[in-house]
Amino acid sequence: MRTALLVFAAVLLGALAGCKPPVAEPEKLRPGCELLTVDFSQGQTLRYKFVSSRDIEVNWEPSKTPSKAGKAGVDKTAESMEMIVAYAPVKIDPYGLTKIEATCESVKVTRSKQPTARAARTDAVDSLRGKTFTLTVGPTGKIEDYSKLDELIRQIGEKAFRPDTSRGRVKEPDMIGDFIVTQWFLWDSIARIENASEGVCPGQNWTSQIWIPSPMVMRKARDITYTLAEFRSTDKGKLAVIRSSYSPAESVPSGWPVPYTGSFQMSGTFGFLRGYKLVSLEGKGQELFNATYGRVEQYDQQYRMQLDAGLPFALGGVQPQITIDQKLTMQLLE
Repeated sequence: MRTALLVFAAVLLGALAGCKPPVAEPEKLRPGCELLTVDFSQGQTLRYKFVSSRDIEVNWEPSKTPSKAGKAGVDKTAESMEMIVAYAPVKIDPYGLTKIEATCESVKVTRSKQPTARAARTDAVDSLRGKTFTLTVGPTGKIEDYSKLDELIRQIGEKAFRPDTSRGRVKEPDMIGDFIVTQWFLWDSIARIENASEGVCPGQNWTSQIWIPSPMVMRKARDITYTLAEFRSTDKGKLAVIRSSYSPAESVPSGWPVPYTGSFQMSGTFGFLRGYKLVSLEGKGQELFNATYGRVEQYDQQYRMQLDAGLPFALGGVQPQITIDQKLTMQLLE
């Protein structure tokens, strides 16, 4: 993949000129820079473990100090999703487009509290176990074809609803957003590098936006600033240390997946509350990307998000406040 863009450009220029394509010259990188591309080898399957977890605190009496609010005024819960996904190259295109088949080998969701009996038995993402989808990845790590992943997201979105619709469509809590953020933005840090063919140097910054998973139904994004901190030489190859910082995004880009359609009511506390407003979001992360073999080795992202919410009726002017401590990790399994 590392020379795919250059070769393709040479062939295209030759075709436009009506002559034999020129021989591609070696890429010229800036001193101290490295070319970061997402690479796959035929017959080699990469298996990753993803964990998304969050601690959630709902303060029903934010005007009071925590000591005065007491246990009745603060509701604390936690939920997590652990998943192992295997990525196997199906077809590697000579110009850099690689078709990947991803298989969800295992998935497990845990919650400290269950709002309903049905939610205690299963989560919509549990249905991912054994499911496969394909991705077409470009030479810079940009996913060029999400269609099969989008289709799977819509399928599991339907499983989040109660089968009994006598009282309307009711959606149980789910962690579909966590699945989306781990797969739809899989190689985001590499795919968003500007002028990728020039390589990346230590100290270089670039930006992106990523979906925010949450326990309530809302479409929010976080702005990300990536920074290449350094290159480390290890026995596994040269590792690019990519650090990241987060802040709230003003809007959500169009084209992101929509797991639910139509009108519905969510069960539990986060169906009762409404009018969620993202007040603040801040945090940091780090990723290790193997520049030698063109693959992510691991990442760790953590941030705190604070929201205001409203009640169905303006009961005494109370405006609950929600604090979410989110952690996302990914680890390449040997």
